Amino acid sequence: MRNSRALAAAGAAVAVLGLAAPTAAAWDTPSNIVALPSVIARGGQLTVTVDGCPRGGTMTSRAFSTTHLTPVRGANQTSRGVATIKRDARPGSYDITVNCSGRTLTRPAAFTVIGGVRGGIGGSSSSGATPADVAIGGGLVVAAVAGGGLFWMRRRAERRI
Repeated sequence: MRNSRALAAAGAAVAVLGLAAPTAAAWDTPSNIVALPSVIARGGQLTVTVDGCPRGGTMTSRAFSTTHLTPVRGANQTSRGVATIKRDARPGSYDITVNCSGRTLTRPAAFTVIGGVRGGIGGSSSSGATPADVAIGGGLVVAAVAGGGLFWMRRRAERRI
């Protein structure tokens, strides 16, 4: 009877340790990669947050150079890094691969690069009003004058009655 109790206690101890060991190892495994913003222009800065990466690591992509991840204070098992998108990156979806504590995780299509923004000319390369703008504006002025004239004529006719 004593042997069976000792055997049961040893079996329970092995079971508890066997279940706890994978859980402890899972804490150092990257589990979630979040890239913000999810759509970014070339030359922009991308913030990547990784869960399950308590000691930091590195992140790589074809759209940016290898960048370091640093642990976030106050957040358990989380690291963060900021990468600058290459100016010659082609528009499209890109993967991010993270390496934390010797373990890697890849998130496919983590973010999308769009073409660069043309700045400095207000989104247009023409100056002044186009013929269509002039025609629309002229039509609105004629409609306003005609509507105002009709309204004034009706009000004037009502006063005489």
